[in-house]
Amino acid sequence: MAVLAGGLSHEREVSLRSGRRLAAALRESGVDVREWDVDSSLVTQLRTDPPDAVVIALHGGEGENGSVQAVLELLDVPFVGTAAQACRRAWDKPTAKAELAGAGLDTPDWVALPHSTFRALGAQAVLDAMVDRLGLPLMLKPDQGGSALGAQVVTDRSEMPAAMVSCLAYSDTVLAERFVRGTEVAVTVVNDGPELRALPAVEIDARGGVYDYTARYTPGTVAFHCPARLDDATQARLAETALAAHRLLGLRDVSRMDAVVDEEGRVQVLEVNVSPGITETSLLPMAVRAAGMDLGRLYSALVERAIARSRFT
Repeated sequence: MAVLAGGLSHEREVSLRSGRRLAAALRESGVDVREWDVDSSLVTQLRTDPPDAVVIALHGGEGENGSVQAVLELLDVPFVGTAAQACRRAWDKPTAKAELAGAGLDTPDWVALPHSTFRALGAQAVLDAMVDRLGLPLMLKPDQGGSALGAQVVTDRSEMPAAMVSCLAYSDTVLAERFVRGTEVAVTVVNDGPELRALPAVEIDARGGVYDYTARYTPGTVAFHCPARLDDATQARLAETALAAHRLLGLRDVSRMDAVVDEEGRVQVLEVNVSPGITETSLLPMAVRAAGMDLGRLYSALVERAIARSRFT
């Protein structure tokens, strides 16, 4: 089988780290693994030396927006993870948030506007309208992408223009979201057996107060607690919400819900990730360990399911 990593997105280095760790875990479980850095040779590789199955350890860009998944589907290559169409739905944060809210799940109030709107109507006027509507503090982030790249918490109106520019460096659309105070958590969902299940929630305690790119990938800057330091009822709500989001968005095999438990105890869904990180500071491996599972065996089971699934499609 092959692990796909790297690629050309802004998250290339993180993806390479995820790919290396995943490949090592699979080898420890007795799986023969090849590591492929995704580039223009991928289709030729898949045609001339097709693997039994593929695990996608790509983050950002084509690895999460459904593009690589669509190519694998075209070539009838079994793969672990969500199908292309559902990847596109989850990748676009405003689309996913609208679906979650429409189904009755809580998600912070938001507005998403493209660069062209700021240009045509005047950036400052539009930014002021965002603050008037949503209040402060706000989280400004690209409407697509991961690892909190381009994301910034705004506590004063004067910070809005710089935060907008930061977002637009990674996407053409700015998502302004009401900042929710509370306990930040992540819940991994896996389908490695007969039933879809949620793993223990990981609580994220960022020393700087914000779980940004630097905090995510710099060891020692964040304290993690798994299971999260929350009561049983809240833990149950988190699991139910993660499972509901996974099903609602049509995801498959594995996903990770990022959320905040607000001061009133409500689960506020921030986003759902179809390709969770597997680096030494990533949240999925922490949840796997807390559940008493082995990372390599988990993904071995997911590979077997992907191969079996392909025989009936």
